[in-house]
Amino acid sequence: MKKHLWELILPITFQQFMLALVGASDALMLGKLNQDALSAVSLASQVAFVFNLFMTALVIGTSMFAAQYWGKQDRESIREVLSFVIRTTLAVGLLFCLGAVLVPDALMRIFTNDAKLIGLGAGYLKVVGVSYLLSGISQIYLCILKNTGHAGKSMLISSATVVWNLALNAVLIFGFCGAPAMGIAGAALATVLANAAGLVWAVLESFREDGLRLAGVSAWLRVSKLERRFWRYTAPVMANELIWGGGFTMYSVIMGHLGTDAVAANSIANIMKNLVVCFCIGMGNAGSIVVGNALGAGELGKAKEEGAYLCRLSVIGGILTGALLLALSPLILSFADISVQAREYLKFMLLVSSYYLVGKSVNSMTIGGIFCAGGDSRFGLCCDAVTLWCVTIPAGMIAAFVCKAPVPVVYFLLNLDEIVKLPAVYRHYKKYRWVRNLTEEGERARSTAPTGPARAETGMCEP
Repeated sequence: MKKHLWELILPITFQQFMLALVGASDALMLGKLNQDALSAVSLASQVAFVFNLFMTALVIGTSMFAAQYWGKQDRESIREVLSFVIRTTLAVGLLFCLGAVLVPDALMRIFTNDAKLIGLGAGYLKVVGVSYLLSGISQIYLCILKNTGHAGKSMLISSATVVWNLALNAVLIFGFCGAPAMGIAGAALATVLANAAGLVWAVLESFREDGLRLAGVSAWLRVSKLERRFWRYTAPVMANELIWGGGFTMYSVIMGHLGTDAVAANSIANIMKNLVVCFCIGMGNAGSIVVGNALGAGELGKAKEEGAYLCRLSVIGGILTGALLLALSPLILSFADISVQAREYLKFMLLVSSYYLVGKSVNSMTIGGIFCAGGDSRFGLCCDAVTLWCVTIPAGMIAAFVCKAPVPVVYFLLNLDEIVKLPAVYRHYKKYRWVRNLTEEGERARSTAPTGPARAETGMCEP
C-alpha cells in the first residue's frame, strides 16, 4: 500500500504545486507593476475561488465514485459518472463566465470599496471569465485520469498548462517577444490561453485506446440511478464547500476593508500558504483514492488500516510543511515588493500560517480525503458551518469592525478554523462511519444486512 500511496502522492503534490505556482507568478509579476495591480487581481481572483468551490465538490464526488468503481474495474459506470458531471460543469462554468464578463464591477464591489481596485479588477475579470468554463471541464477529465491509474499523465498535463501560463504571463504582462505590454489584462489572457491548451490535451487523452470517454447521448438526457446516488453523497460536499468557501471569502471581504497594505500582505501570505500546503493536499487526494479503491473492492478492514496510516502521515506532513514555511519566511520577506507596513503584516501572517498548516493537513486527509472516500460527506458540512460561521467569522468581524483591532489580531482570529475543528474530527474518525462501499454491491449489502448486534458482526457501518 505504501508504495502505491507514494506513487499517487508525489505526482498529485507536484500537480497541486504547479497550479499554485500560477498564482505565485501572477503576484510576482503584477507586483512588479505596482501594489494596486497585485491587490486588485488578488481580490478579483476570489471569483475564481468561489467557482472552484463548486468544482472541488464535483471533483470530490467524481473521485469518490471513480475510485470505488475502479477498485472493482467497472469502466462503464465511470464513463457514466464522467458524462453527467461534465454536463453539470458546463452549466456552472457558463454561469460564472457570464457573470465575470457582463457584471465585473458588481462582483468587485463585494470584496472592496476602493474605486481604483474595483476598476483594475473588473478589467481582469472581463478577460479571464472564459477560463472558468475551460478549466472546469479539464479538472473533471484530470480527476478521472488520477483515479484510473494515470496520475502521472494528469500531473504532466497540469504541469504543462502551468508552464504555458507562466511563459504567456511574462510575454503578455510585460510585452516580451514583440507582444504588446497588456499588464493585468495580459495575465488574464494568459490564463485563458493556457487553460484552453490544457483542456484540448486532456480531452484527447480520453480518446486513447485505454482512455475513458463520455458515455452515449442517453447519459446526458436522463437522470439515472447512479446519478441520483452520486448527488446523494455529493450534495453535502457541495454544501460544505460553499459554506467553507463562503466563510473564506468573508475573510477576504474583512481583510479587503482593512486597507491596501493588509490586502497586499494577505495576498502574499495566501499564495505562499497555497504553495506549501500542496503536499498536504496531495496526501489527502491520494489517501482518498487508496481508501476508495479498497472500499470499492469490498476490503473494509484494509481500508481502516490504510486510514490509520494516512492520519499519522498527515500529522507529520503538517508539521513539516509548517516548519518549511517558517524557514522560508526570511526569503519571502526579502523578495516581497510591498510597503514597510505591509511587510510587518506579512511577517506575522507567515508565522500564523505555519500552525494553520498542521490543522489543514489533518483536515485535508480526514474530511477531504478519508471521509469522502466512503461517502461520509455530511460531517464536513456540519463541522465547517459551526467552526466558520459561529466562531471565526463572528470573532473576526467583531475584532475588525467593532473593536477596531489591529490587522494582526484580526488575521490570527480568522486562521483559527482548522485548529478549532480538530477534536471533533478525531472523534468522528474513530466512529468509522466512512468505512462504506458505495458501489451497487455495497448498497445491496447494506440494505440486506441485519440490524443490531448481528450487523456489527458483518463489519459494516451505519450510513
